[in-house]
Amino acid sequence: MPAANSEAGPASPLNIKTVPEGGATPAGSSRDDELYKIVHTVNQVIVPVMVKDNNGHLVSGLLPKDFVVLENGTKQKLNFFTSDPFAMSVAVIFDLGMPDAAVQKVNKTFPALEGAFSQFDEVAVYTYSSTYSKVSDFAATGKLLTARLNSLKSATGRNNGPPVTGGPLGPQGPTVNGVPIDPGAPIVYTPPREAHVLNDAVLRAAIDLSKRPATRRKLIFIITDGREYGSEASYQDVLRVLLSNGILVYGIGAESAAIPVYNKLSKLHLPKLGYTNILPKYANATGGEVFNEFSQSAIEQTYARAIGDARNQYTLGYVTPASPSTSRRDIEVRVARPSCKLYKDPSCVDVFAKAGYYPAPPPAR
Repeated sequence: MPAANSEAGPASPLNIKTVPEGGATPAGSSRDDELYKIVHTVNQVIVPVMVKDNNGHLVSGLLPKDFVVLENGTKQKLNFFTSDPFAMSVAVIFDLGMPDAAVQKVNKTFPALEGAFSQFDEVAVYTYSSTYSKVSDFAATGKLLTARLNSLKSATGRNNGPPVTGGPLGPQGPTVNGVPIDPGAPIVYTPPREAHVLNDAVLRAAIDLSKRPATRRKLIFIITDGREYGSEASYQDVLRVLLSNGILVYGIGAESAAIPVYNKLSKLHLPKLGYTNILPKYANATGGEVFNEFSQSAIEQTYARAIGDARNQYTLGYVTPASPSTSRRDIEVRVARPSCKLYKDPSCVDVFAKAGYYPAPPPAR
């Protein structure tokens, strides 16, 4: 695993103030001022929220009064609100288990991917197939990121062809003129299953992101066909780490995940066969989004759109009255616009926010 890079980027464009638990608000500050300070306490909950209209465009100009946040069904009082963009810590994960033609297509989009980040962001790069690997640690965008991505251009994907189920090299063992050398050997026609350890790769990236500064928006961005099989980590275990650390999952569904009919069917979980496309589950649960794109040009255009959407979200905060525990707490965010009569009117806006969180443990005494 490469050593952490010490290259420092420019200061974050958003000055987020923090105070210790129990810290008092300075005298004379207004309610509006308080809405722009993130106060990190055990019970402070931060919720990034993306709001889009029916055309898929970000909705700007919303105010705190336009949002309702429910925790376990109970309305919460906001103590933080901003629509300012955040500097981001991004873990980019490439799926090298896709067919080689798809991997080569993605390799050609690296310049567009670099262009989607700002000078304030920091990026780490990971790959996975039957195993996962950390290609580079978090570093400011620039020559180092370019070099790491260039090193991946020689990477190849899966190019095995169909599994062998017969012939002299089949699973029944060696044969001569169609006659088994060992007639007593059992004949079992079982195509080998390939491991696609997406869960393990996401978990590794999430653990690394958990150590990045709390003043940054934390994002995992995956380019994959979404298949998952053979990971040591389960989806639920990985999701707990993501929600505990406020990490968003965005992705581009490539190859089979981008085929419209197959994409709808591929969200199923087949027992003992893993997920054929687990990416939407991660995105929906964390408040991210998946863009299914097949062509190289579409993938290139999607980079800027996806990273821009993640950067320019609303950020809400509240102090939960619930006591510390290890159980998950569900979150629902509703948005009202002047033209909407009901918070849940689907004709108004689409709201993307994490489905819940796991409370942080109380500080050691």
